[in-house]
Amino acid sequence: MSPATTKPPSYAELSAHLGDALPIWQALVVAVGEQVGPIDLLWKPSKQDFGRVCLLKKKKRTLLYLFPEPRAVQVAVVLGERALGLALDADLPDAITTALREARHYVEGTGIRFQVQGDADVATVRALVAIKTMPAPGAT
Repeated sequence: MSPATTKPPSYAELSAHLGDALPIWQALVVAVGEQVGPIDLLWKPSKQDFGRVCLLKKKKRTLLYLFPEPRAVQVAVVLGERALGLALDADLPDAITTALREARHYVEGTGIRFQVQGDADVATVRALVAIKTMPAPGAT
Protein backbone atom coordinates (compact mmCIF):
# COMPACT_ATOMS: atom_id res chain seq x y z
CA MET A 1 0.00 0.00 0.00
CA SER A 2 1.35 3.42 -0.91
CA PRO A 3 1.43 6.14 1.75
CA ALA A 4 -1.52 7.85 0.01
CA THR A 5 -3.76 4.79 0.39
CA THR A 6 -5.28 3.27 3.45
CA LYS A 7 -6.61 -0.12 4.44
CA PRO A 8 -10.10 -0.78 3.11
CA PRO A 9 -12.79 -1.09 5.76
CA SER A 10 -14.21 -4.50 6.50
CA TYR A 11 -17.69 -5.23 5.20
CA ALA A 12 -18.96 -5.15 8.80
CA GLU A 13 -17.35 -1.75 9.44
CA LEU A 14 -18.73 -0.24 6.23
CA SER A 15 -22.15 -1.75 6.86
CA ALA A 16 -22.27 -0.47 10.44
CA HIS A 17 -21.34 3.05 9.33
CA LEU A 18 -23.68 3.23 6.33
CA GLY A 19 -26.60 1.47 8.00
CA ASP A 20 -29.62 1.43 5.71
CA ALA A 21 -27.61 3.27 3.01
CA LEU A 22 -25.49 0.14 2.36
CA PRO A 23 -27.73 -0.95 -0.57
CA ILE A 24 -27.22 2.48 -2.17
CA TRP A 25 -23.44 2.11 -1.81
CA GLN A 26 -23.61 -1.33 -3.39
CA ALA A 27 -25.89 -0.08 -6.19
CA LEU A 28 -23.42 2.70 -7.02
CA VAL A 29 -20.46 0.33 -7.24
CA VAL A 30 -22.44 -2.11 -9.40
CA ALA A 31 -23.82 0.66 -11.65
CA VAL A 32 -20.37 2.09 -12.35
CA GLY A 33 -18.96 -1.39 -13.00
CA GLU A 34 -21.78 -2.12 -15.42
CA GLN A 35 -21.17 1.21 -17.12
CA VAL A 36 -17.42 0.94 -17.69
CA GLY A 37 -16.41 -2.66 -16.99
CA PRO A 38 -14.16 -3.79 -14.16
CA ILE A 39 -13.26 -1.04 -11.70
CA ASP A 40 -10.91 -0.74 -8.76
CA LEU A 41 -11.91 0.58 -5.36
CA LEU A 42 -9.03 2.51 -3.83
CA TRP A 43 -9.35 3.79 -0.28
CA LYS A 44 -7.58 6.98 0.77
CA PRO A 45 -7.46 8.85 4.07
CA SER A 46 -10.10 11.54 4.51
CA LYS A 47 -10.97 14.16 7.09
CA GLN A 48 -14.59 12.96 7.00
CA ASP A 49 -16.02 11.17 10.06
CA PHE A 50 -15.35 7.76 8.52
CA GLY A 51 -11.70 8.68 7.99
CA ARG A 52 -11.60 7.26 4.47
CA VAL A 53 -12.89 8.01 1.00
CA CYS A 54 -13.34 5.41 -1.74
CA LEU A 55 -12.17 6.21 -5.26
CA LEU A 56 -13.80 4.25 -8.06
CA LYS A 57 -11.12 3.94 -10.70
CA LYS A 58 -10.88 2.56 -14.22
CA LYS A 59 -7.19 1.87 -14.77
CA LYS A 60 -5.53 5.09 -13.58
CA ARG A 61 -8.58 7.31 -14.07
CA THR A 62 -10.72 8.30 -11.08
CA LEU A 63 -14.38 8.16 -12.05
CA LEU A 64 -16.02 8.95 -8.71
CA TYR A 65 -15.31 9.60 -5.07
CA LEU A 66 -17.62 7.87 -2.59
CA PHE A 67 -17.85 9.24 0.93
CA PRO A 68 -19.52 6.89 3.42
CA GLU A 69 -21.58 8.78 5.96
CA PRO A 70 -23.85 7.58 8.74
CA ARG A 71 -26.91 6.27 6.87
CA ALA A 72 -25.90 8.17 3.70
CA VAL A 73 -23.58 8.16 0.71
CA GLN A 74 -22.03 11.31 -0.72
CA VAL A 75 -20.67 11.21 -4.27
CA ALA A 76 -18.17 13.60 -5.80
CA VAL A 77 -17.44 13.75 -9.51
CA VAL A 78 -14.99 15.95 -11.39
CA LEU A 79 -15.70 16.71 -15.04
CA GLY A 80 -13.25 18.09 -17.57
CA GLU A 81 -14.24 20.94 -19.84
CA ARG A 82 -15.69 18.77 -22.62
CA ALA A 83 -17.60 16.54 -20.20
CA LEU A 84 -18.93 19.60 -18.36
CA GLY A 85 -20.37 20.95 -21.60
CA LEU A 86 -21.98 17.60 -22.35
CA ALA A 87 -23.40 17.39 -18.82
CA LEU A 88 -24.90 20.87 -19.02
CA ASP A 89 -26.63 19.89 -22.27
CA ALA A 90 -27.79 16.51 -20.93
CA ASP A 91 -31.14 15.69 -19.38
CA LEU A 92 -29.89 15.71 -15.78
CA PRO A 93 -31.88 16.78 -12.70
CA ASP A 94 -32.09 20.54 -12.26
CA ALA A 95 -30.20 20.40 -8.94
CA ILE A 96 -27.22 18.72 -10.65
CA THR A 97 -27.23 21.15 -13.59
CA THR A 98 -27.40 24.09 -11.17
CA ALA A 99 -24.57 22.67 -9.06
CA LEU A 100 -22.43 22.24 -12.18
CA ARG A 101 -23.14 25.80 -13.34
CA GLU A 102 -22.34 27.25 -9.90
CA ALA A 103 -19.27 25.09 -9.15
CA ARG A 104 -15.78 26.52 -9.18
CA HIS A 105 -13.83 25.67 -12.30
CA TYR A 106 -10.28 24.42 -11.82
CA VAL A 107 -7.58 23.26 -14.22
CA GLU A 108 -8.37 19.68 -13.17
CA GLY A 109 -12.05 20.18 -13.95
CA THR A 110 -15.30 21.14 -12.33
CA GLY A 111 -16.36 19.12 -9.32
CA ILE A 112 -19.65 18.69 -7.56
CA ARG A 113 -20.69 16.66 -4.56
CA PHE A 114 -24.16 15.42 -3.71
CA GLN A 115 -25.96 12.89 -1.58
CA VAL A 116 -27.28 9.75 -3.26
CA GLN A 117 -30.61 8.81 -1.71
CA GLY A 118 -32.18 6.31 -4.08
CA ASP A 119 -32.49 4.77 -7.51
CA ALA A 120 -33.03 8.11 -9.29
CA ASP A 121 -29.75 9.44 -7.87
CA VAL A 122 -27.95 6.22 -8.84
CA ALA A 123 -29.26 6.76 -12.38
CA THR A 124 -27.89 10.32 -12.30
CA VAL A 125 -24.48 9.02 -11.22
CA ARG A 126 -24.62 6.47 -14.02
CA ALA A 127 -25.36 9.28 -16.52
CA LEU A 128 -22.48 11.41 -15.19
CA VAL A 129 -20.06 8.47 -15.49
CA ALA A 130 -21.28 7.85 -19.05
CA ILE A 131 -20.64 11.50 -19.90
CA LYS A 132 -17.25 11.48 -18.20
CA THR A 133 -16.11 8.35 -20.03
CA MET A 134 -17.56 9.25 -23.44
CA PRO A 135 -14.80 9.14 -26.06
CA ALA A 136 -13.94 12.42 -27.69
CA PRO A 137 -15.11 12.77 -31.30
CA GLY A 138 -12.52 11.21 -33.57
CA ALA A 139 -10.90 9.26 -30.72
CA THR A 140 -10.01 5.68 -31.41
